[in-house]
Amino acid sequence: METKNTMPYEVVVLMHPDATLEDQKDLFKKNKATIESFKGTINSLETWGKRNLATPIGKLKKATYFHSTFEADTQAIAELERTMRINDKVLRFMHTRLDERVSLAKFMEGFKKGLSESAAREKEREAKMQARKAAFAAAKADRAERGE
Repeated sequence: METKNTMPYEVVVLMHPDATLEDQKDLFKKNKATIESFKGTINSLETWGKRNLATPIGKLKKATYFHSTFEADTQAIAELERTMRINDKVLRFMHTRLDERVSLAKFMEGFKKGLSESAAREKEREAKMQARKAAFAAAKADRAERGE
């Protein structure tokens, strides 16, 4: 960390699904400038793409998701949140302060491992569902053949 005042943070931003690539770039250029003006640094910025929302926001059922980790001062967070509230293209955002004893690189490593494990469990769940459907269809066909 550069100074005692900077703390590690992560943010998840949900943008309007119709936001152009230019809108997205503008938002993150402004965020980067804000973080750097408060002597902070950006560690990573990932685009997760368009995903379904758990609950609709307004009448929207999808949003474009972004995840970022950075180090900044608490005043930078206040300014970032102020600018995101003003931006019509930002649907939701959430800043989370991370444990300062863990480096951002190590946090991201664990975070990505968790994401891949979650994706693997989801694939396994989906495969089991397909197997159940196939078994049910086979049993139904077998009963139909026997005339039950």
